[in-house]
Amino acid sequence: QVQLVESGGGLVQPGGSLRLSCVVSGSRFSDYAMGWFRQAPGKQRELVAAINTDDATNYGDSVKGRFTISRDNAKNTVYLQMNNLKPEDTAVYHCNAVLFGSNLRLYSWGQGTQVTVSS
Repeated sequence: QVQLVESGGGLVQPGGSLRLSCVVSGSRFSDYAMGWFRQAPGKQRELVAAINTDDATNYGDSVKGRFTISRDNAKNTVYLQMNNLKPEDTAVYHCNAVLFGSNLRLYSWGQGTQVTVSS
């Protein structure tokens, strides 16, 4: 059974930074592309960043230039470095394995981590 455990969220002021982590267990982590999704209240969940097995990356337009996704296959962990945060980045953030180039996720969701950007 695959488990996804996200961490690193919190309350941050506009312009601040956070680094999210997601540890994956129960799958061959290095064989899969990984993505970070977010869901704000009243909005649909959206894919904001993805990283393929060859470290190629994709970003949503709203986060391009501010967020950086990376992975450490030795630690079965995917990261999301978020800089210059804006109030509209407030959401619950989830990771999941994805089909690279699409927003299709492979596994059930973990608990996610809350990011709140507010002064």
